[in-house]
Amino acid sequence: MSVEQYKKKPGLSQVSLIFACGTALFSDGYANGVIGSVLKRIYGADKVNTNYSNTINSLAFAGTVVGMLVFGYLSDKLGRKFGMMAATGIVAVFSGLSAASSGAHHSVSGLLAMLSACRFLLGIGIGAEYPCGSVAASEQSEEPGISKNAQHRWFALATNTMIDFGFVVAAFVPLVLFWIFGENHLRAVWRLSLGLGVVPALLVLVWRLRMEEPTRYKKDSMARARVPYLLILRRYWVSLTAISITWFIYDFITITGGNDSLTVVFGWSVVINLFYIPGTLGGAFVVDYLGPKYTMITGLILQAIIGFIMSGLYTQLTNHIAAFAVVYGIFLSFGELGPGNCLGMLAAKSGPTAVRGQFYGIAAAVGKIGAFGGTWAWQRIVDDFQRRHPNDPNIGQTGPFWIGSGLAIVSALVTFFFVRPLSHDCMAEEDRQFREYLEAHGYDTSQMGLIESETNSVSSVADEKVSKV
Repeated sequence: MSVEQYKKKPGLSQVSLIFACGTALFSDGYANGVIGSVLKRIYGADKVNTNYSNTINSLAFAGTVVGMLVFGYLSDKLGRKFGMMAATGIVAVFSGLSAASSGAHHSVSGLLAMLSACRFLLGIGIGAEYPCGSVAASEQSEEPGISKNAQHRWFALATNTMIDFGFVVAAFVPLVLFWIFGENHLRAVWRLSLGLGVVPALLVLVWRLRMEEPTRYKKDSMARARVPYLLILRRYWVSLTAISITWFIYDFITITGGNDSLTVVFGWSVVINLFYIPGTLGGAFVVDYLGPKYTMITGLILQAIIGFIMSGLYTQLTNHIAAFAVVYGIFLSFGELGPGNCLGMLAAKSGPTAVRGQFYGIAAAVGKIGAFGGTWAWQRIVDDFQRRHPNDPNIGQTGPFWIGSGLAIVSALVTFFFVRPLSHDCMAEEDRQFREYLEAHGYDTSQMGLIESETNSVSSVADEKVSKV
């Protein structure tokens, strides 16, 4: 093998490891996007009302928050690989059980109760992916073999782009199944749509089997040490609070609508969700040049501008649904270019390795709480705007865009003043400074990192197999 070939191989290998860590987030986008679109049509609006749909979604949110917080701690104490394998297994099992949901004597109430329970448990697996898979992907992005000028890019492509791709597929799969089975076989549509979520989870599970812990975790974890939480909070509470607030706002301002025709629902969902893709792809190639902080601010400001335009021209746009879909898609695209790509990056790379999973898990959980609040708040906001301006039939629908755009500006200001810029190799530098900070406060840093036997166990087994061959 030539020197050039030898040099290329580690880079390709490391990129694949980044994607092995982050690609399971496809399941998050798919599972969150696919549920609920056809349940009312199957069982009737009198049995599956709006509140029941919101309850199912709320349970999924609750499970996701539990998974983020619990597995944030477990990924720091038991390892990134343990967390990733457990998360993928949970997603696979409960995606399958969601598709097989059934009540006693085929009752609708029993089916919805089982589906609710499965969605909660599935949410735990989805939530676990964030502090396990995303954190491991961030740490893999600084491994030898990854170009310094592509570290942020590969992380964004392996995480947020995968989530967005999951949303697109989640809208497209039910549409295709609806074309195949038709209006009279909607049970097959929703059961197959949910059940197909098992496939990506199992593929990623196999992909992760031979992975080792990232080098950063081996060197700087506190898996076997006492965690000085008070010292950590004193150093990181400002950045953690700022990232959590901006994540809350971003998830809160996600705005959705509906339509009575399933073909329109699925068709426009595909079109609108496709606008996520240019935003996340473009942002991935911008972020290494502007940095996560300023890429996020840019996306937020552009999103706010489009939101204000939609508010002012709402009546004209709604008379041309295709134009409305395009402008709304651009609104979503700028959101993905900025906070969509950068929030996870900032959460994963702003804290030290020792508590990176918990840092990320808390910020992401606050974001999910924002999404939960949005699902219940926006309709009330629409109704309140309409009640205050009864003579304008469209004023209620413009309310969310006025408020969402204003919140995007607030988020940009919080990011500008309270979130620090991230350079390339920023995690290694942060870990070095963190050790110095702990030592200055009397903490024994020699207990940090995995012991030698743990660090080399996997590689020793691999070397033994190679020698036998």
